[in-house]
Amino acid sequence: MLLHVRSIAVNIAVICFFTLSLVAWMRGLSPFVCCKRALIGAILAYVAGGWAVRAIDAVLTHAMIRSQISQQDSSASAMSHKSGYKDKRGAGRNQ
Repeated sequence: MLLHVRSIAVNIAVICFFTLSLVAWMRGLSPFVCCKRALIGAILAYVAGGWAVRAIDAVLTHAMIRSQISQQDSSASAMSHKSGYKDKRGAGRNQ
C-alpha cells in the first residue's frame, strides 16, 4: 500500500466532526444534538474516507505496475532489436 489508510481516514473524520459540530452549534441546536450529529457524521466520514483512500491506492498501485511492465517490455524489445541487428550484421560479414 502506498497510502496510510487509517491516518488519512482519521484526519478526514476529525475535520468532519468539528465541521459538523460547528454547523450544528451555529444553528442553535443543543450540545447533545451537536455531539450526536457530529459523531455520526465523523463515523460515516471515516468509513467513506477509508474506502476512498483504498480505491485511490488501488488505482495508483495498478498504474505503477502497468508502468513497470511497459518499461520492461520496451527495454526487452529494444534489447531483442539490438541483438537481432548485430546478428544480421555479423552474418553478412561471414559470408
